[in-house]
Amino acid sequence: MKTLTQSPTNPDFVQNPYPFYDRARAAGDLIYWDDYNRICATSHAAVNHFLRDKNWGREMPPEFAQPIPDQIQPFMDIEAHSMLELDPPRHTKLRTSVLRAFTSRRIKSLAPDIESLANSLINDFGDTPDLLTAFCTPIPVTIIARLIGAPETDAPLLLDWSHKMVAMYQASRTRADEDAAATASADFAAYLTDLQVERHKHLREDLISALVTASDAPLSGPELTSTCILLLNAGHEATVHALANATKTFLETGTTPTDASIEETLRFAPPLHLFERHAKTNCAAFGHPFKRGDTVACLLASANRDAAVFDTSETFQPARAKNPHVSFGQGIHFCLGAPLARLELQISLKTLFKRCPNMQLAEQPRYANTYHFHGLKGLKASV
Repeated sequence: MKTLTQSPTNPDFVQNPYPFYDRARAAGDLIYWDDYNRICATSHAAVNHFLRDKNWGREMPPEFAQPIPDQIQPFMDIEAHSMLELDPPRHTKLRTSVLRAFTSRRIKSLAPDIESLANSLINDFGDTPDLLTAFCTPIPVTIIARLIGAPETDAPLLLDWSHKMVAMYQASRTRADEDAAATASADFAAYLTDLQVERHKHLREDLISALVTASDAPLSGPELTSTCILLLNAGHEATVHALANATKTFLETGTTPTDASIEETLRFAPPLHLFERHAKTNCAAFGHPFKRGDTVACLLASANRDAAVFDTSETFQPARAKNPHVSFGQGIHFCLGAPLARLELQISLKTLFKRCPNMQLAEQPRYANTYHFHGLKGLKASV
């Protein structure tokens, strides 16, 4: 296994990580990323293996768990009940409960809201709006707030808490980020606990009401709180980046949104680049022996550029028909919100480009130093 060195906070890497991914795939299905102190899966085959194989999971075996620093305990209290961080049987219980409430019918019913919101935001554009803040951010957070049952007027509050919590996953995180995430976690949990109490008294047609009244495998208070935080955080954070990255791609390539081209943006410019798995047992994969407790980082964005799977993998192909990208993950942790994210992308992007057919970039967009997310700092356009 070859060792590669690449700082994830290097400015060149932040703006364009794909040359490193090309080097990584050329070095083999597995490489050791020195700066991350991680074995990484680089190819489409390897990433799929570690995301799907039952020998690998999201939970670190308990004997390898590290002590939790006091300053991040409130954040870890949320993570302890998050289905994103759990394996069966706890993951199965949580995912099954949410799927019963997070139905395709409930998701499809949001389509008119998404279109109406997109049009309303476009109506308020100036001559050169920052599409990141004026369009890409408010759509996902408003829609997920409506779905969950949080007041839309609280969307800025939810957004602030979410940003502070998600900063915990970034390579550039600092002690100040940790302190902010801990405070946000405690405040977010208290807010959702109050919402649960209110819904027990006055049920509505929202996800919280559906979850608090679930009769089969009901969720505990902490489980419901963590689940709602996960849905709110994951339900808008990645979608914001996906919307902005897709818009940038369409404007730079002179193409327009279709179902196929939107799916291609998810392969070509995904919002999430890295996701980890931990070995549950001693096992072997791609010629390397692993021990229980070992960790592999799956480079999703690298897998999406694998020429063994994708023709002309380095270029944006808006009519690509075969597109088994891994941007939503694979296996039992495949993104629960993928149908909602796709619906938001399809409706909002088609609406944007229909309403603003002559839209052009007003300045070259720059990516933020937030790896392993890959999201823009801003997206100014003349409309």
